[in-house]
Amino acid sequence: MRFARTSRTATVVAALAVTGALVSPALAQAEPAAPAPSTEQTIPVPETAPDVDPAVLSSLGAFAPALIGSIATRDDDGQVNNDLLEQARALADNPALPAQATATWRQLIDFLGEPGKAKAVAAGAVPAAEHDVAKKKSDSPNIPTGPKKPRIQQFLYPTIGLGCMAGGGNSVGMALVTAGPQQAPAPGPKRGQAGFVYTSLGTGPAKSSPRRLYVTWLNLENGRSGRTALKPNPKINATKGPGTFTGIANTGRGRIVSTIYGDVTTTQKGRTISCTIAPTIGTAII
Repeated sequence: MRFARTSRTATVVAALAVTGALVSPALAQAEPAAPAPSTEQTIPVPETAPDVDPAVLSSLGAFAPALIGSIATRDDDGQVNNDLLEQARALADNPALPAQATATWRQLIDFLGEPGKAKAVAAGAVPAAEHDVAKKKSDSPNIPTGPKKPRIQQFLYPTIGLGCMAGGGNSVGMALVTAGPQQAPAPGPKRGQAGFVYTSLGTGPAKSSPRRLYVTWLNLENGRSGRTALKPNPKINATKGPGTFTGIANTGRGRIVSTIYGDVTTTQKGRTISCTIAPTIGTAII
């Protein structure tokens, strides 16, 4: 399959320039009726916020267009341009890069080439073939736990929200992808869809605002690309927070590389706070 170089490159680089329960009438009875089960989902987040090195974010932001651009330019057979990948590897070997940034670049470069698929699966990503037999879902509106807990694929590194905390401090941001079919994030991605979740740790509930958070994604197998708005979800962390924003994209099946960027708005201590998110990059198998 051949890919349109100009439009694909423009799409990716432009994105990186910024990344109630129903209750029946009560019946007269001696004992009070049991409360209706909660319909709110809880997306897994770390118990403690990871450290985020501003130097790492700066390094990744500086080289992201060149690195992601290498996958948007294919040869005449529609394959990844190996010369451009070698240039990206040279960037990763720059001794001026922080060690964490170097490790992230190499992980992303591996994902872009054919070896990347096997490594992503080995790291816990769920290949599309396994979803063919995962057709039955629980009737519960809550995300299941134990063996049926949601299959998530974390973004490559945490990021920060600039001034997202009530006291003016930065919040740590965590992003993940779920491959359908499964229930999280509500209402749940279907087969061939990706569910994106961004969480601002330590903040209050997400609030709707004209200022938007976006994910720009590119499917390496079918060449499909797009931009999806991530919005507050009334079924996910909506009561107490942390501020969580979700969206479902029709990516098709295959390897996906994506960037989350933009603004989020949350409610904290009676205040409405809007802030900007430093871009973060993710890879996933849908």
